[in-house]
Amino acid sequence: MPVDLHVHTNASDGADSPEEVVGKAKALGLEAIAITDHDTLEGIEEAFCAGLRHKIEIIPGIELGAECRGEEVHVLGYLVELHNRKFLDKLKLFREARVDRIKKMVVNLQKLGVAVDINRVMAISGSGSVGRPHLGAALVEAGVVENVSEAFKKYIGAGCPAYVPRYKIKPVEAVRHILSAGGVPVLAHPGLTNAGRLLGELIAAGLAGLEAYHPAHSMEQANYYCRLARENGLVVTGGSDYHSPWHKAGRRLGIKTVPYNVVTELKRAKSTNKLKPYPN
Repeated sequence: MPVDLHVHTNASDGADSPEEVVGKAKALGLEAIAITDHDTLEGIEEAFCAGLRHKIEIIPGIELGAECRGEEVHVLGYLVELHNRKFLDKLKLFREARVDRIKKMVVNLQKLGVAVDINRVMAISGSGSVGRPHLGAALVEAGVVENVSEAFKKYIGAGCPAYVPRYKIKPVEAVRHILSAGGVPVLAHPGLTNAGRLLGELIAAGLAGLEAYHPAHSMEQANYYCRLARENGLVVTGGSDYHSPWHKAGRRLGIKTVPYNVVTELKRAKSTNKLKPYPN
């Protein structure tokens, strides 16, 4: 049975509630999904409850953003402990940094003469982690741009006049944070960055998997990352990177899946991982 190991909800920057995502996954015939919201675990409990009702397994996960040499690197964490206090404190810091970043971007927009209100952006984000997609949605709502893609290209994308860099951690730190929370760290969509050059360093830090199957990867890239993972003893994972029906072309829920035995491999990796002291 297929599983989708990269799914976002409105607990971060997705459009669907955890309940809605689980219902859609069940309708698609998925055996399991991993909830991997950005910098938060807040959607997991709701997803667990929905999973029990729909008889679909929920893998608790997260996606941490890091940066190396000016380029974003994302690390997925699977089977993390939901009540690890040190990890939760670190995630709170990440979320506070997200809010501060969006506030600064709103100020930049206002200096450009663009009428956008931070309270409206926060309302759009709801209880989830606020991010640029929510700011883009506010710009669409205000009639400043026609769609979120235009907002990124014109105002809030990297290098654009209202852009503010995000709070940065190093990829190795992201791996260690996940390990220290009892999770299994996996390098997300390596074909979108030059993160492959960091592989040796990340493996030494405890990286356990590589996301080979992703909508942005070509078949050649998927095959390459599968070989690379196997050569380095890493779990081969994959998923849709689903955010919403309109987020990005081709990233529909369940569009990229892996067989259920990958979940078994992740559970085995968790049981063999040696937890390291929590990084400062």
